[in-house]
Amino acid sequence: MPKKINIIGSGFSSLAASCYLAQAGYEVNVFEKNTSVGGRARQFKKDGFTFDIGPTWYWMPDVFEKFFADFNRKTSDYYQLEKLDPAYQVYFDENDSILIPGSLNEIYQSFENEEAGSSQKLEKFITKARDNYDIAIKDLVYRPGISPMELITPETATRMGRFFTNISSEVRKEFTNKKLRKILEFPVLFLGAKPSDTPAFYSFMNYADFGLGTWHPKGGMYKVIEGMKDLAESLGVIFHLNASVDRIITEKGKAKGLVVNGKDHFADIVLSGADYHHSEQLLPEKLRQYSENYWKKKTFAPSSLLFYVGFDRKLKNVSHHTLFFDSDFEEHAKDIYDDPKWPDNPLFYASFPSITDETCAPEGKEAGIFLIPLAPDLKDDEATREHYFNIILDRFEKITGQNIKNNIIFKESFCVNDFKEAYNSYKGNAYGMANTLLQTAFLRPKLRSKKVEHLYFTGQLTVPGPGVPPSLISGKLAAGLIEKNEIK
Repeated sequence: MPKKINIIGSGFSSLAASCYLAQAGYEVNVFEKNTSVGGRARQFKKDGFTFDIGPTWYWMPDVFEKFFADFNRKTSDYYQLEKLDPAYQVYFDENDSILIPGSLNEIYQSFENEEAGSSQKLEKFITKARDNYDIAIKDLVYRPGISPMELITPETATRMGRFFTNISSEVRKEFTNKKLRKILEFPVLFLGAKPSDTPAFYSFMNYADFGLGTWHPKGGMYKVIEGMKDLAESLGVIFHLNASVDRIITEKGKAKGLVVNGKDHFADIVLSGADYHHSEQLLPEKLRQYSENYWKKKTFAPSSLLFYVGFDRKLKNVSHHTLFFDSDFEEHAKDIYDDPKWPDNPLFYASFPSITDETCAPEGKEAGIFLIPLAPDLKDDEATREHYFNIILDRFEKITGQNIKNNIIFKESFCVNDFKEAYNSYKGNAYGMANTLLQTAFLRPKLRSKKVEHLYFTGQLTVPGPGVPPSLISGKLAAGLIEKNEIK
């Protein structure tokens, strides 16, 4: 009889792990507390509009291709990709924006148009970023975070300095133009920390941005989730929805299964892709690896205030992905990381997938997603959400030169309280634990429990870190550890 594995949650990392484990011959059951699979990458539909609730950026297409190739499949077997051109647009003030083109050579020219001589500097910067990408994504991130020696390779030995300087200093010593600095510091925000706290090695995100480009799966990011679910089911994985896990069953220090909606589901191995902190709350306190004090000391990635808005007409002067950097980034960052509070003048991001994809909105209408990064665990209520919606809409109208408030058909919001309720997210964080120097690789929470045999973890709070591609890799790493340590 094949060994049974029960997986908690059905986000990217859990789905990836389920596929690898089923392929390896295990009997796999996935338990998801919500009504659909996907974890934070769920979908919201209303009045003919379709929104990705969670991730909206498709970067690092090679990681997705590599995942499906492990099962002799291609992404095109499950969804269709379109490369965005422009990749995105960045507003700095009224009628003052920079379009980031879809090709690297055009990006060099855009920089040169903004600041003479910057294209050569950017080419040098991207060459180093590509070097980091080749080391990180093709090698280091596929290591399970067990030992610091994983970081010591012939390639990294000559580049260790990149771990002890930060992205911000690397950018600012080469570029004087404030707009170009903001654009180059933007990608590491996906890693959940300030550029000044993110090792320079993570400039590989700039190569992911400029070198590999920004893509869109037709139908939205949820098409990737549906593809992974289809693959998992073809391999024999069984999914259980509306299945809230009450407790991890343990006996003599060994995981024995799950209590789901009050019913026992026994298994030989348990893997949790749910929030790591929450997962350990499902254990007796003596079997938890990390104390409350441990979690309180960690730097968490931001939470978010999100709005999903249906408009009754097409909007002007925006791109599929549009960033609004017209306020002070440093001040907003302080309100997230240094002195957590609701920001006075927040930066924000807007996505209009219906510009690219006609399936996301009825004909002649626009689907809009607005996001404000926030410190986790802020007091969250409807009045505050409405206040900030009005702030960003006022700025949006002024900056893009159009009135849109009277064109809103509906809006729905999602914020700190929802992250806690929907995903059991620690302090309502949206992206997991930040990738700072002291929270990288072996310094992150472990994939394998040190206190409970046959218990494993995956997802954005463990290795390799936050983001969709790292979550796919995390699922592969967790499955690999299980295969290595558990007899089938």
